[in-house]
Amino acid sequence: MILTMIDRMIPPSPRIVSIATLVSTFLLTVASTLAQKESAPAPDAKLAFKSVVKDQGREPLQLHVFKPSDWKASDRRAAIVFFFGGGWVSGTPEQFYPQCRHLADLGMVAISAEYRTRNSHGVTPEKCVEDGSEAIAWVQNHAEKLGIDVNRIAAAGGSAGGHVAATTGTGVNQNGSAARPALLVLFNPVLDTSPGGFKGARVLGEKAIDISPLHHLDADVPPTLIFLGDADSIVPVSDAAEFHRQLASHGIECELALYADEPHGFFNSGRRSYADTLRVMDAFLSRYGFFIK
Repeated sequence: MILTMIDRMIPPSPRIVSIATLVSTFLLTVASTLAQKESAPAPDAKLAFKSVVKDQGREPLQLHVFKPSDWKASDRRAAIVFFFGGGWVSGTPEQFYPQCRHLADLGMVAISAEYRTRNSHGVTPEKCVEDGSEAIAWVQNHAEKLGIDVNRIAAAGGSAGGHVAATTGTGVNQNGSAARPALLVLFNPVLDTSPGGFKGARVLGEKAIDISPLHHLDADVPPTLIFLGDADSIVPVSDAAEFHRQLASHGIECELALYADEPHGFFNSGRRSYADTLRVMDAFLSRYGFFIK
């Protein structure tokens, strides 16, 4: 059940997240990812957008691209780039394959991006943010080759990937390589990485506030859709409500879709609210002309 969109500030929730909660959430994410892999649609192409150090050599980071069946290079279609979740520690692009296939079937070019994590490359979250910015920049710079309208590119993601997506559209990205995306679609995103926020200084040290979307909001943030469950034990509803309040103060649309009794990760394929999150996402994208060829 989706609740009324929030238009007021909610008192802050406690910031303490138990190890048991984190482990439980991680296991649910793994189970969901494994279930998706069994029936996940395959991308139409994988394109390298960056070369990074791996062990003793280098390897590419890739964009997993889903195209409409009638796609042509001469098209100028809307596009969306998803970033997977996993606490900046783990995760794979396969998480958003179902959403990508769904949107490609509706006429968009949909992309699920790789980025470095602690487990894959031994990096900290600021490098995840760097990769996210460079992925968006590569898509913008190669829009013509991809049959994409450079003015209709959205950034999206879940949890830590929602954080990565959010940084591309806020002041965190003011010195980045990419122009800001036209829209943000964020699934239970980590919005506050300041010393008082999620993990904060315990993990990020001096970089904590530098990559905190909530602390870098301005009049140039694109229209934003945020999905969140009111039973989320990791991302406080108060963070999303404050993000909503600040964007509203700048006259920017921020739609907060709050779902009753839903935990972290409720938007994934196979979960009970998955279909409804697609419906709400489709309506948001349609409102901004993202399904027009």
